[in-house]
Amino acid sequence: MVSSSHEAMHRIFQDHPTLFSRVSETLGLPFPSPTAVTALPNDVTETKAVDRRIDTLLRIDTESHGPFLLAVEAQKKKDPEKSASWGYYLAYLRSKYRLPPLLLVICQDRATAEWAARPDPIGFCSWPSLTVRPLVVGPGNMPVISDPAEAVDDLALATLSTIVHGASPDIEGILKTMSTALRAVPDDVRDPVVEFIFQGLDKLPAADIWRKLVVVDLSFYKSSFFQEVRAEAKAEAKAEAKAEARAEVRAEATTARAAEDVLAVLDMRGLDVPEEARARITGCDDPDVLRGWLRQAVVATCVDDVFRTE
Repeated sequence: MVSSSHEAMHRIFQDHPTLFSRVSETLGLPFPSPTAVTALPNDVTETKAVDRRIDTLLRIDTESHGPFLLAVEAQKKKDPEKSASWGYYLAYLRSKYRLPPLLLVICQDRATAEWAARPDPIGFCSWPSLTVRPLVVGPGNMPVISDPAEAVDDLALATLSTIVHGASPDIEGILKTMSTALRAVPDDVRDPVVEFIFQGLDKLPAADIWRKLVVVDLSFYKSSFFQEVRAEAKAEAKAEAKAEARAEVRAEATTARAAEDVLAVLDMRGLDVPEEARARITGCDDPDVLRGWLRQAVVATCVDDVFRTE
């Protein structure tokens, strides 16, 4: 089942087609700057029996080297079958579009990224006819952005970095940087970034951190998606408040009954209880103290004996 995190990791390239140029610069790779980017159909189905779809497929034009195809795949875990699929994608794209294809794989953990980056030769014995060699982005090579000004300068790259580092121990600081950066940008720029991060973090613990940061730091955020999240957060807070109130009422009822039990035992034993002692018993809100008084009330010869447990 495709998760929202999976979708966010590749769809950001659809919303920001020139993002690959900054990613390649970040990785220190000599790809030329694009002059145009076109989103292409991602369906690479050969026959009806086998349905194959690339997560995101872009045609990128460059002035110095001409056009090429960028296939973006989001990979959440190791999959022994993926390399064969990727080899198929590359061969299919080369055959259909007659353009050089490049495979970019986005990962959220180092182990998956290291696995995806291993070249996979396709051939026999020591003669590979085709080698699948993806360009991989993961926590190991995507920089951590801790400066809000740097994040504002390139929000698309900062957003991708945040998603990729979603399971990092530094994620709370990264998210605080993003929430600070988003205060300085217009609504139409900020809203998609907030949503991408929500989707990218998906079920990771960092999603709760981001939710709280957005509630506090971006309380003006008005997206319909976030309004649902905020409504859920308010409902949870209301339920917690009700539970705490019920627990407090139960605790008060328990201590009231315990005080009544102490007075009832003293009354049954025919012991005189002055008004001052009665007020002391009914005014006690410590159930442990009341339990001690109750035990003493069973053997006390006068009301003063009840309080000697203290």
